[in-house]
Amino acid sequence: MAERRTPAPYHTAVIRTEWLTPHLVRVVVGGDDLARFHAGEFTDHYVKLQFPRPDSPVPFDPAAIRRDLPRADWPITRTYTVRTWNPKAQELTLDFVVHGDEGIAAPWAAHANPGDDLWLTGPGGSYRPSPTADWHLLAGDESALPAIAASLEHLPANTTAQALIEVETPADEIPLPTHPGLTVTWLHRHNSPIGTPLTAAIEALNFPTNNLQAFIHGEATLVKSLRRNLRQTRKIPLSHLSISGYWRQGSTEETWQSSKPTWTAEVEAEEATTLP
Repeated sequence: MAERRTPAPYHTAVIRTEWLTPHLVRVVVGGDDLARFHAGEFTDHYVKLQFPRPDSPVPFDPAAIRRDLPRADWPITRTYTVRTWNPKAQELTLDFVVHGDEGIAAPWAAHANPGDDLWLTGPGGSYRPSPTADWHLLAGDESALPAIAASLEHLPANTTAQALIEVETPADEIPLPTHPGLTVTWLHRHNSPIGTPLTAAIEALNFPTNNLQAFIHGEATLVKSLRRNLRQTRKIPLSHLSISGYWRQGSTEETWQSSKPTWTAEVEAEEATTLP
């Protein structure tokens, strides 16, 4: 069997940054490597950002590190949604949720300057609004906001859609597309636990029909609660849902991704006992 080759990472550089809200910073990167980057099929495209470890060789070369060093020394990977991709200008836009100096990617984005290097791989993706659904439901916390915004921009004309987005305060809202069939609801958690206002809003939401397409993403406990409502209470077929935990409170991406298969199996086992 031929060895599966990992595509070479893209070496990009920061072009500009912009603070959209007190907790959301936009970083636009570009570079000659992006001439071979392709995106646009999905509205939840994501890329894997590659960050050096404190003892990584200099200059930082993720491909060489993966080739020559043990896995424990490989770059730190963080997953982010593609907010927009401009192939003509070869500019890739990423939005980062920032809460202090915790983590790897968010602090980097908060302090990024034009010319700073950023390595990445991808894109992946699987969701795009379908023109055959009677209506669309898009919901999530700040981590899902880039994909929700991109999806709203690509909704078929005259589509009925509900978007419910949980953020910390009104200052964290951003402008989103509008049209007659679209209702956008911002939910502010303030000091309440993540997911509390969004879960209540989804449970109270009137579903005009069950022929919907839903995009539900965000913190894992929040997503689990929403999936329980959609699958077990409302009997929405799994084929109508794009639903997954982007992150888990108290976990790094490494620990969350390693535990995610078990989390998914537990959710599916619970559904198996309650669904026909």
